[in-house]
Amino acid sequence: MDQRNASVAVIGAGNFIGAAIAKRFAAGGYHVHGGRRTGDKLAVLTDEITAAGGRFTPHTLDAREGDQVAAFLDAADASAPLEAVIFNVGANVNFPILETTDRVFRKVWEMACFAGFLSGREAARRLLVHGRGSIFFTGATASVRGGKGYAAFASAKAGLRLLAQSMARELGPQNIHVAHLVIDAGVDTAFVRERIAAMKGAEVAANLPPDILMNPESIAETYWQLHQQPRDAWTHELDLRPYGETW
Repeated sequence: MDQRNASVAVIGAGNFIGAAIAKRFAAGGYHVHGGRRTGDKLAVLTDEITAAGGRFTPHTLDAREGDQVAAFLDAADASAPLEAVIFNVGANVNFPILETTDRVFRKVWEMACFAGFLSGREAARRLLVHGRGSIFFTGATASVRGGKGYAAFASAKAGLRLLAQSMARELGPQNIHVAHLVIDAGVDTAFVRERIAAMKGAEVAANLPPDILMNPESIAETYWQLHQQPRDAWTHELDLRPYGETW
């Protein structure tokens, strides 16, 4: 494995997409730093990456707190020059509008939009010093279409999308690649299969056609490829969906 003298930070290194992204960049030789609110849950991911010969440092991180985001990225940059920051915080909830409380709306906005602003701003501050780098934001179907029951989530994700557009226009000429990825499908996780079983029955969930759900490793490979793009052909926004997804 090529040991690069560079680090990558994954904000929202959860069990599925975030973990897969961390593994892919670690396999590419980067020292990966992963942050999530429950940092103790990163023990398994740390062991997996280390066993594969990679480098991974876990962090407890609340991405809604600017000082924590700054300290997290400083730690990554101190281990090796920071080269990419991936914001992968979710916050997907579904509530009818009359059941969407002030607290729910504010919390979802803080997690999916405000935390993205903090992460993007602090990432830019450090990458501009190096004169290059990537900042990637994980979006969702809700980034471009508000669905029934998703007033809080859709508004937050749409805000994140426009944040990414503004940052791309400002930072692209300064050699910082900013991209927004629309994950437009269910990801193959136990949680998603449980939801399918609840809506359509256990037999349907157990016999889904191959590749009808997105594999987190396939998503992570796309982030990797984006980071490798030459700057004369940078992608800003990319939709990912399985062959069988309706849209």
